[in-house]
Amino acid sequence: MGILDQFKLDGEVAVVTGAGKGIGRAIAIGLAEAGADVVVASRTQADLDTVAKEIRGLERRSLAVVTDATRMDALEDLAEKTRGEMGKLSIWVNNAGGIPDGKPRYMTRTPEDSFDAQIALNLKAVWMGATVAARHMADDGGAIINISSRSAQGPQVKNGPYGASKAAVNSMTQTLSRELAPKIRVNAVAPGPTPTENFDECMGTDNEEKRDQLLKHIGVPLQRYGSVEDMAAAVVYMASPASSWVTGQCLYVTGGL
Repeated sequence: MGILDQFKLDGEVAVVTGAGKGIGRAIAIGLAEAGADVVVASRTQADLDTVAKEIRGLERRSLAVVTDATRMDALEDLAEKTRGEMGKLSIWVNNAGGIPDGKPRYMTRTPEDSFDAQIALNLKAVWMGATVAARHMADDGGAIINISSRSAQGPQVKNGPYGASKAAVNSMTQTLSRELAPKIRVNAVAPGPTPTENFDECMGTDNEEKRDQLLKHIGVPLQRYGSVEDMAAAVVYMASPASSWVTGQCLYVTGGL
């Protein structure tokens, strides 16, 4: 097998949560471009239908399943529909996440309900997704990829609950990789600052000038923001045979931060 062949996903079936837009959409398209059939999941049917249509345009099969990633029964239904209509489940990307109400907060000024919502979306949903995926992959094996964040490292002033939830995702990724080896590999990808609709909402960067100012303030060594395609490429690597001897790791895609 040539080196580029190791990045192919022909014959694989992937699930991507939070796939309706932004990084999740790019991941779904990237997996399809690499050869996988892709089941896309999020809360908004219209977004999913658009992404599924794009995937079918790449001559790959796709299924759109409206899913609340914070509910175990919804994730179980997603996995069952994937296996029932696609024949198997071999790649699961826990991408759904973010800041539920779009308001970054200081750790000590976060209301309890807001903290609970943050943990439910960014940590509990990942645990549930991985648990469901592992059960449906079973002896056939596969790859689980959790989407973490650069915010998992170091202090996160005014974004503490989010950073803490993503740090916990990294810890859980390592534990799951031991529990599920050798059949299932579990890794994480941690995006750095990447302008998406959710990013702009949280950071207040609703125009190019504000984005440029923030980029200079952050001081990204590679002097640009990440793109959604940067993150998709990292996920394709973690899902493919190219990373067959990699598990329990978090790949930071951050421009050097």
